[in-house]
Amino acid sequence: MTRKRVAVTGMGVVSPIGNTLDEFEAALQAGRSGIRKFEALAELNFKCQVGGIPQSIDSIATAYFDEEERMAMNNCMTYACIAAMDAWTDAGLELPERPASEVLWDTGAVVGSGAGGVETLGSRVVPLTDAGQVKRLGSMCVEQIMSSNLSAKIGGLFGLGNQVTSNSSACATGAEAIYMAAERIRNGQAERMLAGGAEGVSRYIWSAFDAMRVLARKFNDRPSEASRPMSASAAGFVPGAGAGVLMLEELESARERGARVYAELLGGAVNSGGHRNGGSMTAPNSSGVQRCITAALTDSGIDGSQIDAISGHLTGTFADPVEVANWAQALGRPPEDFPLITAPKSMFGHALGAAGAIETVATILMLRGGYVHPSCNCEDLHPEVEPYADSVAHELKELPDMQTVIKSGFGFGDVNCALVFRNSSN
Repeated sequence: MTRKRVAVTGMGVVSPIGNTLDEFEAALQAGRSGIRKFEALAELNFKCQVGGIPQSIDSIATAYFDEEERMAMNNCMTYACIAAMDAWTDAGLELPERPASEVLWDTGAVVGSGAGGVETLGSRVVPLTDAGQVKRLGSMCVEQIMSSNLSAKIGGLFGLGNQVTSNSSACATGAEAIYMAAERIRNGQAERMLAGGAEGVSRYIWSAFDAMRVLARKFNDRPSEASRPMSASAAGFVPGAGAGVLMLEELESARERGARVYAELLGGAVNSGGHRNGGSMTAPNSSGVQRCITAALTDSGIDGSQIDAISGHLTGTFADPVEVANWAQALGRPPEDFPLITAPKSMFGHALGAAGAIETVATILMLRGGYVHPSCNCEDLHPEVEPYADSVAHELKELPDMQTVIKSGFGFGDVNCALVFRNSSN
């Protein structure tokens, strides 16, 4: 059976650097940081007191949802639903009225998070339950804590009748969701799929990472300098939040309805390193990472020489130099022939389960615009990254002939995802 081709026809983003595609792209191109001092973390005695937090969400939510809808969502759900609605309209589709009776049997959603219900559990469920005040939890609590809350809410907003599910693979979640949704279209099981990830602002999630000493704690007085992927002075990742959602569509269907196509998703891969050979719950098995990248290339029908740019997972931790070495090995590209590489987390931090999705939006904007956005705060490259210095985009790099880019998402649990996108003009 000939596999269907997959197009990206719409995108929505909620992020620390912008909540519309125009705002988001302008900040990307300028290398403008959205990382800020977060006073609540200082009050709670966190060692890391900075974060990437979307701004003005309450006013945006008021324009998108009525009061009852807003009450039924925690901030992770709100981010996801805003991004999904924007992706839907960006794809040239009309939002269904609510309530409505039509079911869209050919359209579904895969939208996940790392721990989207934890904030609700910590702030409401646990204290009220332990205080013997269960009645005060209300009838909407389950919606906010169940693992499938994002896809379930989005499915109801649009009346989706195809597969509607939430995945969770730590920091690979957002990229993995896109891969899973694309596979459904490629196999002829769906015509359109909303796909992506979201993560809310949660002191309960961030505290666990702070206790692990993996968050940046040396730049509380200089927030914009705190996220330092590939840097010799990197001191841990900066926690972030937000959402990214794509509208994926069967390519011929998109062309038939005259939809604007941002890019074609050529292929991808997911795998695990199995916690072997250096891999663990928190560290990657390099063989697993390399195999994931090469499998994505094979699935896309290309080889490493055809990759024009890499949007890395690059977090600002010990794993960055290892990741760069894995790219070189998997692509067969030594330092003198290495493609341009960039680290989106340098501007808005690590949004955990949303990271791969938000950063995929950035990747597609780069591909469509013919540029590679800057990697901030890595003027002092790590010694093991230094051989690749000519390929690190410290400032905006115009690349008008860019045809093919690859986006990665690597997560706790030694799980990996890679996605390959091609210029839509092909």
